[in-house]
Order: sequence, then structure tokens, then C-alpha cells
Amino acid sequence: MRPIAKMLQGELTAEELELVPRSYDIIGSEEKAAIVIEIPKELDNKKKIIAEALMQVNKHVKSVLNKLSGRKGTYRLEQLELIAGEKNTEVLHKEHGYMLKLDPSKVFFSPREATERQRIASLVKPGENVLVMFSGVCPYAIAICKKQPMVNKVYAIEINPDAHKYAQENVRINRLSHKIVLINGDVKEVSSSLKMKFDRIVMPIAVSGDNFLDCAFQLLKDSGMIHFYFTGKGDDIFKDAENIVKSVAKNNKKKIEIENKIKVLPFATRSYKICLDVKAGVG
Repeated sequence: MRPIAKMLQGELTAEELELVPRSYDIIGSEEKAAIVIEIPKELDNKKKIIAEALMQVNKHVKSVLNKLSGRKGTYRLEQLELIAGEKNTEVLHKEHGYMLKLDPSKVFFSPREATERQRIASLVKPGENVLVMFSGVCPYAIAICKKQPMVNKVYAIEINPDAHKYAQENVRINRLSHKIVLINGDVKEVSSSLKMKFDRIVMPIAVSGDNFLDCAFQLLKDSGMIHFYFTGKGDDIFKDAENIVKSVAKNNKKKIEIENKIKVLPFATRSYKICLDVKAGVG
């Protein structure tokens, strides 16, 4: 029996125990962490009991946040409610040798994408100029610079002012001010003002990222690489993303080849966050 289920015996019925989520995100460190969990509406009257049990099982967790919605709005944030623990939900998250300060109630951050960040970082070559769109608190840019210290520059664009402030702090904490250029603004507006082309462009948002593919192709060097993320559904989870990329590439008169197709994370039943590694200037 799961530790959380064992702790909730007597508080929840057998049917309710089956509805308790088996997975959740722990963001932070051994000193202080926060849990982000999605508790079903059927357990709404038991959510505080569940949250307190989670904190007992995970002693370093000081706050529990319940996800009420998916990402939405200009800043693409989840709606979260504090259901137990401290009101101050700012944490210092550690992964792969670097640190990220953030408040999950103010910014979006997925600890589950640490492996994907490392995959992208491992592909970057010395001397490259990289652009990260929708860069959040700067995890991709920092991962790249730590994995490939010979990268030339990484530009990171983020519209959420809270995420941008945390990104500034994270660049300072990780001593990467000489490598990372942070820009607070809308990707489309910023893209039109950039006077350079990039060897590699990372687009880590899975919903609505296709609206920015034109910008990506316009900013890409003739032989550059785009890492395009999308939500894949159905029997062929890559089909829609491939069709979109090929169509936008054609409109921008770009020849491309899809070098890799990656299943990153499950979203829901038969729905995944996927990535296409798209190489331009071939074919």
C-alpha cells in the first residue's frame, strides 16, 4: 500500500482512496519544498486532509498547492490554491548541478522536464547562439550553459514579469550573467526587434507554440535547429506537429528534416507533450 493511502485509511473510504492522485510534483530542496497536486473534485471536501497527509509523508514539504486549471491566460499559468502549509511558497529547486529559485504560485515550472532539459543541453555545440522562447525562470538556458560552457550566448524571452525576476536571480545565483541575455516581453514583439540569427531555437511550450513558428523560422540560421514542442494525441502523437512544422516551413521557404521525435511527458489519457527536433537547410 502507498504510504499516503496507508496514512489516509480511516479518513477516506476505499472508493475515495482510489481517487487520490498517485503522482504529484515536488518542487524545492531537502530544506524546503512545495507540492503541486491535482485533487479531483470528488475529493474536494477531503483535500485538506490529503494535503496534511502528504506533508507528513514528505517532511521537507512546507506547502501543498492544488491545481484548479491547466495553463491559461497571457502568462500561461496554472490556477493553484494553497490547501495546507506556509503561505510563502518560494523555494530553491536543485537539478543537475544548478539551482532555480521560484514560487510555483507565481510562475510555471515542471520538475518532470529535467531530463528533457538535459537532452537539449547535450545537443548544443561550442560557439552556438541559442534562443529560448517562453523561457520562464530560465531552466533551459541555465541547463544549456552548464552542460555546454562553450556556448556563445543564450537569449531567453519571457513575458511573465515574475518569472523574469526569478530568471534574473537564477542567472546571478548560477554565475551565468556573461552567457545569458534575459528579455522580458512578448516573443512576437521581441522577435521583430532582434537583429541576429540563431543556430538553435528552443520552444518549450506545448500549447499554442505553433503560433510562434513563423518567428522561429525567421530568426533561424539557414542550417539551424528548432526544438518544437506540441501536444500529441491519438494513435500517431507526432502527426499533427509534423504537418504544422512542414506547412510553416514551406510558407517560410525553408527546407527541413525532422531528425528526432521525442515523447516527453504524458498529459492525459492518450495525450503527450512531444518534441520535434527540426533541422533546417537540408533536403
